[in-house]
Amino acid sequence: MRRDDVGTKRTFPMVCVLTLARNVCAEVGMIFRGIWMLRRRYCTGPLLLLGIAFGLFYHTVTIDRDRTEFKSIHRDQRNKSAVFDYKLLLKNPERLISLLEASQTDSFVYHSKRSCVGKAIILTGQHAPTDSEVQLYQRVLQQQGYRVDQARYAETSASLRQDRRDGRDWSILICLKGSEKSCLRKINFAHPQHHQMVNIIPAFAGVFLDMGGVCRFLTDSQLSGVTLPIRPSACASSTSPQEGTTNVAEDKWRRPITLSHSDTQSMNATINVYVLVTSATPLTTFVHRTALVKPHLDKTSYTTELQVFFRERLGPVLSHKAIEHMNHVIIDILKAALLTTKDSSSSSRCQLCFQLMTFSLHYNSSLDPVVVKLQTDLHFDGMKDPHFDGQIAKEYMLEDVLKLLFPACSSDSEEPSLQFRTKEENQNQKYGDCEGPNGLCLPPDEMHLLQQFNQYLKRPGPFQLLYPTCPLPDDPQPDLIQTESLSAQDYGWRPALMALLQELSLYYTRKHQTESLDDPKSLEASDPLSRKGKCVDPHLRQLYTDPPMVLMPAFNAREKEYRAEVPFDVITIRIRPEAVSPHCHIHLDEHRGPRMANYPVGLGNSRINILVMDESEAEPIVMTIYTLYIYRESRPSLPMFEEYVMCSFMQDCGLVVRPDQPCGLELIPGTRSSEEAQASPRPCLSGDEPGRWVVPCLSCSDNRTCDWREVAWQPDSCYHPLLDQPQLKTCMMGRKVLFIGDSTNRGMMFYLMERVNTTLEDWDKAHDTIVYHNLNQGRTIASYSYYPQFWLPKAQRPTFQRALQQLLERSRPLENSPQTVLVTGGVQWLNLNHLRTIKQVLGREGLEKIRVVVKSLGMGFHLPVDGIRSLPLNGVQEVYNVNKNILESAKHLGYEVIDTLSITMGRYREFLQGRCACHFHEVYKLPFPTASSQSKLKILSVGGESRNPASEQTGPQEHEEPPSQPDVSYHVKGPVNAVYSEILLSRICVNHAVKGTIH
Repeated sequence: MRRDDVGTKRTFPMVCVLTLARNVCAEVGMIFRGIWMLRRRYCTGPLLLLGIAFGLFYHTVTIDRDRTEFKSIHRDQRNKSAVFDYKLLLKNPERLISLLEASQTDSFVYHSKRSCVGKAIILTGQHAPTDSEVQLYQRVLQQQGYRVDQARYAETSASLRQDRRDGRDWSILICLKGSEKSCLRKINFAHPQHHQMVNIIPAFAGVFLDMGGVCRFLTDSQLSGVTLPIRPSACASSTSPQEGTTNVAEDKWRRPITLSHSDTQSMNATINVYVLVTSATPLTTFVHRTALVKPHLDKTSYTTELQVFFRERLGPVLSHKAIEHMNHVIIDILKAALLTTKDSSSSSRCQLCFQLMTFSLHYNSSLDPVVVKLQTDLHFDGMKDPHFDGQIAKEYMLEDVLKLLFPACSSDSEEPSLQFRTKEENQNQKYGDCEGPNGLCLPPDEMHLLQQFNQYLKRPGPFQLLYPTCPLPDDPQPDLIQTESLSAQDYGWRPALMALLQELSLYYTRKHQTESLDDPKSLEASDPLSRKGKCVDPHLRQLYTDPPMVLMPAFNAREKEYRAEVPFDVITIRIRPEAVSPHCHIHLDEHRGPRMANYPVGLGNSRINILVMDESEAEPIVMTIYTLYIYRESRPSLPMFEEYVMCSFMQDCGLVVRPDQPCGLELIPGTRSSEEAQASPRPCLSGDEPGRWVVPCLSCSDNRTCDWREVAWQPDSCYHPLLDQPQLKTCMMGRKVLFIGDSTNRGMMFYLMERVNTTLEDWDKAHDTIVYHNLNQGRTIASYSYYPQFWLPKAQRPTFQRALQQLLERSRPLENSPQTVLVTGGVQWLNLNHLRTIKQVLGREGLEKIRVVVKSLGMGFHLPVDGIRSLPLNGVQEVYNVNKNILESAKHLGYEVIDTLSITMGRYREFLQGRCACHFHEVYKLPFPTASSQSKLKILSVGGESRNPASEQTGPQEHEEPPSQPDVSYHVKGPVNAVYSEILLSRICVNHAVKGTIH
C-alpha cells in the first residue's frame, strides 16, 4: 500500500466526523433561533429548556439509526463475501489449513505459544493432592508449559477468587470428582473466554442424570417417537453395566446382519468405549483406540484395541462395518442429548469445554450394539486388578487426552499480561471487519474452535475422529437425529463452520489412510508389546501403592529416594512402579525380583529398592535404582490417667488363631482405678504356662484408650522370675549356650548377649555357624548355627542332624551338665522328628545331661506376601495344634519349653522387618557408643518397664576391671522378643532367680 493511500485512509474517518459534527451544529442552531423568537411571546423558562432537550434527543436517535443501517448494509456485503470465500476453500482444503495456521500466528492465539504463559487450575475435590491422578495432571500440564495451581473447590481457589481480571487469565480449569458443582457455578457466574478450556461441558451437566431409572434426556418430549439404541436405565449409578436379555425397543432398533454361529458367540460381550467430546456446539468428538472388553462368560475385563478386538472376531470386512455401526450409535446418543438442551443457554456457555465419557456397549447377536451404561468420566470397572490395572489404564488415557488438547510449547515463558488480551481483542476486531488473513469473517470463538480442531486432526495420537465426518454415498446407516436440529445458536455462520469442519475431517481422514498404506509397519509399531530396544530413558513414570501413600518429596522421575509414613493398622503395602519407556524393565529389591509385589510393613523403618533395568542384552544391566523408605507408626497409645481399668487379651480379633477363645480386650474383674491385678506368689514351673497380655485402659471397649507402653505378659496362675544383672552374670559364669534355629532364635541369642554384657558389641546376620567368646568378660560362650538353610536347593541343604553335630563340634569342649545349654526352635519348621534327632545326637555324643530349651512355633507367614508361602486362616489355626503337640512332646523328653506362639499371636501386628512377618526383634547401631551411655543402657523387661542393670548390682564392684570402650555398640529392640527372651533366661537360671516380676 502506498503512503498516500495510507494517509488518505487515516484521514477519511476524521473528515466524516467533522462533517457530521458541523451539520448537527447547524441544525441545532436553527432550532435555537426559532425558540428564541418564540420565547418572548409564549414560552417560559422551563418550557424553553424542555424544548432544547427534546431537539437534542431527536437528532441523536436519527444519527444512530442512520449509522445502524449503514453497518447492516456493510455486514450483508461481508456475509456474501464470506460465503463466497468459504465455498472456494471447500474445494481447496490445503489453502484452508494454510490460512488457519497463518491466522493462529497472526492472531496470537496459537495454543502452544499461549500454553507457555498460561495458568492451569486443578480443583481436587474428593482427591488428596498426593493422589496419583492429581499428580498426573500436575506433571503433564507442567511438562506442556503451564503454571499449575491447586485448590479443592472454585470458591477456595485463590487464583479464581483474587483474580484481578475477573478470572480471565487462566487457560485451563480441571475439575476432578467432587468439585463438579463448584466448577459449574464458576462457569455460570463468569462465562469462560473462547481460549479457556474446562473439562466439563455445561450442556451435559444434567442430561445424563438418572431420573427414576430413566436417563433424563430420554424423557424430553422432543425425542418422542425416536427409538434410540440405549437402555433407559443406562444413566443409573450402579457400578457395572448389567447384561441380560434385550427389551422390545432394542430388538426394534437392531437391523438383521448375517453372522455365523462362531461370530455370534465371539461377539457376545460388553465393551467400554472411551469418547472425548471436544466441543458441544458444534459437536466434535473423538474416540480412543483402547477399549475395555468383558466377554459374556468371563468375570473380569481386559484392555485391548478396538480394531484388534473386532478384527480378531469378525475379520477385516465385518470389523469395519462393526466400527461404523458403533460410531453411529455413539453419535446418535450425543446428538439426542444435545437436542434436549438446545433451548438452554448452557450449550454455548463454554465453546471449548471438553468432556470424557464412557459408553458401555453390549453386543449379542448383531453388529448393532446397545448402550447399557453411560458415564461422564473414565471407568475401568471389572479388571482383574482394579486398583492398579484400572488406575494405570485410566491415567495413561488421561495423559493421551492432555497431550492432544494441550500440546507442549517450546518458547520461553512470559508473564500473561493485558498485552495478550489487547492483541487478541484487536485481532477479534480484525476478524469482524474481514481484515484478517483468512477472509472467513468468522466470530472469534468459532475461528478459535476451527483452529483447535485443525490441530487435533493434525496430531490425533491414539484418538480417532468420531464426528463430524462426511457420510459416504453408500452408507446404509440412518441419521436418527438430524444435524440441523442442533443449530440452536444459528447466527448466520453455522453452515459455514460445519462445512469447514467436515472438510477438515475428510481431508485428514484421507491423508492418514494414505500414510498408513504407505507405511505398513505403522500398525505393528503402534503395538507397545511388539517394540524391542534399549532402555534409553531409565526413569519411572509413576509409583503406585495400595493403599496410597504420601511420598516425601512428591514423586518426580528425577528424584531417586522417597519416604513415606503409614499408620499402625497398615501391615502390607502393594507396590507397582511404572517405567517411562516400555523398553525398561522393573524389578523389586533384586535383579530377578518381581515387577509388582505385596510387602509386609514392619514397625519402624522398612526399605524397598526399585531397579530399572535394560534387558536388551544377554546380561541385564541396572540403569537406575529408586529407594522407598517406609516408616510404620507404633500402636496408638493414650497416657495412663488416675482412673483406668486393667484389660487383658489373648488374641487379636483380626486373626483368630483359637476359635474356642474370645478375642480382643476384656475387663479384668476387680482392677478399677489404681488397683492392680495381683500376680500369684508361685513362680512358674514351665515356660508354657497359660497367660495373656494385660494393659491399662480407660475403657476395654476401645483399644485406642490404652497405654500400650505399659502392656505386659502375665501368666494366669504364676509369675516368671526376672534376674537382675549380678544374678544373671553369676548364673552365666562358666556356661556355654548353643543356639540352633532361624533368625528368631538368633534374636533371642543377641538379647541374652546384651543382657549379660549390658551392651552388644558383635552382631551380624549369621547364616552359618559362629562362636562368641567375649561374653561376661570371657567367662561365658555363645554359639549359633543357622537352620534350615532354605535358600539352598533341597539336595544341598544340610540336615538338622548334620547342622547340630557341626554346632557341637565348633563349641567343644562341652560339659555334660546343665552348664551346657542347647536352645533350639524357630518360626514354623520345628516338628517332632527334630526332637527325636536331638535325643539321639546328644545320647551318641555323651551329652544327655545338658539342658535343652525348646522354643516353640511362632506367628509368621500369615500375610499374603509375594515370593514366599502364605498360610490361610485355617492353616494358622492348624499351626496352633502342631505347636501344642511339640510342647507336650518336648516336656515328655525332659526339655524346657517356651510357648512363643501364645505370646506372639495376640500381638501379631507388631512384627518388625522381614518378609515373613515373623520377626519381633531388630538390632540397630547405637549412635554414640561411649562408656557412659553403656552404663546407662536400659533393658526392656518382661512388662515393658525400663530396668537399669548397672543400678541393680549388689556387693563390691571394685574387683572387676572397667569394660573397654568398643568402637561400635548395638541394641536389640522389640518388646515381644524381650518377653520370651526373659522367660528363656528364667528357665536357664531357674535356681538363681529371685522372686520378682514387673507388670
